[in-house]
Amino acid sequence: MTQEKSNKKILIIAGVCLVVLAVVFGLLYHFFMPKGQQGSKTIGLTVVFSQDNQKEYTLHTDAEYLGDALQEEKLVEGSEGPYGLFIETVDGVTVDTEKQEWWCITKNGEQLNTGADQTPIADGEHYELTLSKW
Repeated sequence: MTQEKSNKKILIIAGVCLVVLAVVFGLLYHFFMPKGQQGSKTIGLTVVFSQDNQKEYTLHTDAEYLGDALQEEKLVEGSEGPYGLFIETVDGVTVDTEKQEWWCITKNGEQLNTGADQTPIADGEHYELTLSKW
């Protein structure tokens, strides 16, 4: 009986520790996540539909994050996912999920590890949205 109580106590303590760690990491992310530049800014955007078909845009915005800037210009449509906006349509071109297509976000050619809603923007930056296949 005491062994069973001891095991329960250990499981309860471990569960509480996991919850505390999750809260701490959530708070750290919230306070230290990249912040967008406030105020007016101009960013460049290249939409790559295929190797032979791309379009250039210049966006003027007060938005702090890329997702907001793209939606202000009505360039993208999508659905809300666990990481914010999941871009499904760019400039009227919608991904074909049966072909495993998706829109890849890059900044100066480097793939980003954040979604559009979590990508801070600053004046003079350049982004690309590329129609990609898995």
